[in-house]
Amino acid sequence: MRDQIFSKKTDLVDFTFDAQVADVFDDMVRRSVPGYQTLIEMLGLLVRTYSQDNTNYYDLGASTGAVSLALGINSPHKNNRIIAVDNSVDMVEKCKSNLDGKITNFDVICSDIKDICFDNASIVVLNLTLQFIIPEQRQTLINKIHQGLNPGGVLVVSEKIHFDDAQKQAKITRLHLDFKRANGYSELEIATKRQSIENVLITDNQQTHFERFKTAGFSQSICHFQCLNFASFLAVK
Repeated sequence: MRDQIFSKKTDLVDFTFDAQVADVFDDMVRRSVPGYQTLIEMLGLLVRTYSQDNTNYYDLGASTGAVSLALGINSPHKNNRIIAVDNSVDMVEKCKSNLDGKITNFDVICSDIKDICFDNASIVVLNLTLQFIIPEQRQTLINKIHQGLNPGGVLVVSEKIHFDDAQKQAKITRLHLDFKRANGYSELEIATKRQSIENVLITDNQQTHFERFKTAGFSQSICHFQCLNFASFLAVK
């Protein structure tokens, strides 16, 4: 279904992942996030390299299940369980519907990801999720994920980022807006969504992500993919 949520003037409220968003989410993210499909495809490659037999894969902030599906259909290992978590009832229902009949080794849980206990994990993914967590709570979550990962396991964090250099930030922002225009969003839609989401989505710069991984105890971390102001980080335990 095509995203037209912000096509008309309405009273602005903070962005939420409700039924209306769940219905159009796949279209919304494809038309709003540069390189989104490549991000998903990269997860298929990463699970082949870093996953382990008899372990759990966690998809945190699973939304409609694209990450879980990529992990499931690309995993070369045995006896794995995919645990997809989202705090939106509507997203959970959409995720279940999208995964049923395509993979079998999954559970979809409606919960705050901060309440999840991570156990025997070889892959944990936060795909466009950490940016919606209160900044002061992010380090605690990353620490908890690190503790639940097996040695050699990985955390993948894909996020919108910002740049401290004002000129660079302005140029990247302009290109991102052009990307949205090229994908059919009107000026009204772009402006209205930006106002709706600005108090909900709080970005970090790259260095903050790297420092957070180091503090948690990860032995290595790299930015393995970036397109404009969206980046994906790989942290290895």
